[in-house]
Amino acid sequence: MSTLTEVASGYQAARTLPLRVELIRQLKRRRTLVMGAILAVLPFVLLIAFAIGGQPGARNGQVTLLDTATASGANFAAVNLFVSAGFLLVIPVALFCGDTVASEAGWSSLRYLLAAPVPRARLLWSKLVVALGLSLAAMILLPLVALAVGTAAYGWGPLQIPTGGELDTGTAAQRLAVVVAYVFLSQLVTAALAFWLSTKTDAPLGAVGGAVGLTIVGNVLDQVTALGDWRDFLPAHWQYAWADAVQPHPEWSGMIQGTAISITYALVLFALAFRGFDRKDIVS
Repeated sequence: MSTLTEVASGYQAARTLPLRVELIRQLKRRRTLVMGAILAVLPFVLLIAFAIGGQPGARNGQVTLLDTATASGANFAAVNLFVSAGFLLVIPVALFCGDTVASEAGWSSLRYLLAAPVPRARLLWSKLVVALGLSLAAMILLPLVALAVGTAAYGWGPLQIPTGGELDTGTAAQRLAVVVAYVFLSQLVTAALAFWLSTKTDAPLGAVGGAVGLTIVGNVLDQVTALGDWRDFLPAHWQYAWADAVQPHPEWSGMIQGTAISITYALVLFALAFRGFDRKDIVS
């Protein structure tokens, strides 16, 4: 009895399921390695595509960001973010956040974690922090690899702006960091949606697929001009607001509105996830 008492008195909920342990577990999973490999390979795929297709040129007399892809390593990194932000970067966010709890339920290990005992809020918090950390790492990995590949292929130089002018390398690096931060914040809605679904189902594919599917629906709705000003309340409406940051004189209003919309939806969904999981009958 004395041993049990000593164990109970030494128990601290905050020390259960440390972030380091959860991070190592997630890093060792095959889906993490595969997703990292896909993001690292994408810049090489685009490099080959530009090499085969030749120098991009203006269409209809208008120069776009894609047309400046081969101007410098900074431009190549910006183009990689541009072509990935709408869909490709949604996948790792949905995967890391939607698979994290549902996979434990699917393996029938969730109830054993809670019996350890790991408090439910602590379990969700550890998994959420690690999932968001991996999502951010994925968004950093892509432009870093693209910058290295682009610099090797096209040289180190200023960021050429399609509308005219350029940003020196130091300023370009800072602006690209702002872009990555904004893309991460804009994807919080997908992360929260995937995480909430992950607490509702034992099927990881259902949580991941549901988050990706609803994100696509949001993108489709944003194209419906008949919705008018209602589109301003769609997170997808602001997903490319970061383009205003790579201008000689950046405009922040769109990014501020997009961040506010994304964080608001995310906080509601995260709250629903914690509240629902706290009351859920765990049988798997």
